[in-house]
Parts: sequence; C-alpha cells; structure tokens
Amino acid sequence: MIQKLIFRQPAVEDVVEAAAWYEAHGPGLGEKLIDEILKATQRAQDAPELFRIVHRDGEVRRVLTNRFPCLFSVVGETLYVHAVLHGARHDRRWTERL
Repeated sequence: MIQKLIFRQPAVEDVVEAAAWYEAHGPGLGEKLIDEILKATQRAQDAPELFRIVHRDGEVRRVLTNRFPCLFSVVGETLYVHAVLHGARHDRRWTERL
C-alpha cells in the first residue's frame, strides 16, 4: 500500500475547475465530485498495480471515478496524481505535465 498521496499543482487545478463547474450546476455536486476523486485515488493507493498503464514514460496509470479518469504514477511509497481529465479536454494534453 502506498503511504503518501500528492496531487501535483495542475491536477489540483483540474479538480478545482471541475468542482466549481459541478457546484454551479447543483449545490453539493462539487463536493460529491471531490469525494469520488478521493475514493478513486484511495483505490489506486491500495493496489496501484491493478490499474492499466496508459503512458510508458513514468509508468503513468489511470484510475476512473464515475465521471473522470485520474492519471497517476508511483515513485517509491508516493502516489503522484498528474491530471484529472474532464470536460472537453483532450486526453493527451496531460502528457505535457510529466
């Protein structure tokens, strides 16, 4: 099990942007989204090897929430979240963050 979870700054911005959008469309939806993301990252921390590698450079893996994929990698005992993809974002744009 991974001991430490770090959301890189661009991933934090992804979450804030998505949560604000959902909250604007219904009270409480932003908080539900954040809960989903935290549950997904907990699953990744518990067993990162269960999630498919989507980018060989850095062995970036994908864990899904009900709405968005979260892209992460593991270095030692730390899980780094690189991106939380949402909306119309191109799913390859996140590779610039590695």
